[in-house]
Amino acid sequence: MKSLLRTLLPFFIVVLIWHGLALFVLWQRGVPFPTPWQTLERLLELVRGAPLSGQSLGEHIFRSVYRWLLGSGLAAGLGISYGLLAGWFRSVEIATARIPQTLLLVPGLAWVPVALLLFGVGEQATLCMIFLAAFSPVAVSVLAGVRALDPALIRAARMLGAGRAMLFLQVLIPAALPALLCGLRLGLATGWRVLVAAEMVVGTGTGLGYSLIQSRWNLDYASSFACIVVVCALGLGVDQVLTYAERKTIAQWTLPRDTQ
Repeated sequence: MKSLLRTLLPFFIVVLIWHGLALFVLWQRGVPFPTPWQTLERLLELVRGAPLSGQSLGEHIFRSVYRWLLGSGLAAGLGISYGLLAGWFRSVEIATARIPQTLLLVPGLAWVPVALLLFGVGEQATLCMIFLAAFSPVAVSVLAGVRALDPALIRAARMLGAGRAMLFLQVLIPAALPALLCGLRLGLATGWRVLVAAEMVVGTGTGLGYSLIQSRWNLDYASSFACIVVVCALGLGVDQVLTYAERKTIAQWTLPRDTQ
């Protein structure tokens, strides 16, 4: 019961603040501000099949998730590969480590002109922005995890006759797995945020970000807020899954303190 209350309490607080803010805006500015109940009503209409920017809500969700998984997946694959490679070969780290560290400082929306010049308006520009934003968190986290590997583990494995391939596969990767999952979680979260912003700016024709901004231009604020709720729900759900996987991995691969 206490666990359920701890889970629901933050949402209850957000709903209260949201409702109070809606009443305040209506009273202070005379502008209709969708309440939680109005947003829920509109969300249920969309779930039942009401059109949203010319498509169903399910189609917008599918297109957004597809772009997110494709762009973030490419970024994660390259980021993990780079982090492992740069952590294993010191020369690669010295030559290139500043690149992902610098890219990490660039806000996601700052890639808009780069993506538009490279690919023009459309799908590829959105994927480019997701990739550029999600790559750095993964690469930097994996590299840090590899560099934090205890040299004693490598020496012990070599004393037992392990070659470079075995060291890489059975020592380095398992040791870097918690950092890898942490970086993956950060990369996916960054990719999700940039996806929604990219769909709003680049103009993909479908997706949650596109439908959100189109609803805003049409003064359909209830639909805009419903899109925000869906974005938050999907992002929170994925984050919970990755957090659970990260916690289980750390518990499996980390030795208890009294045995270290």
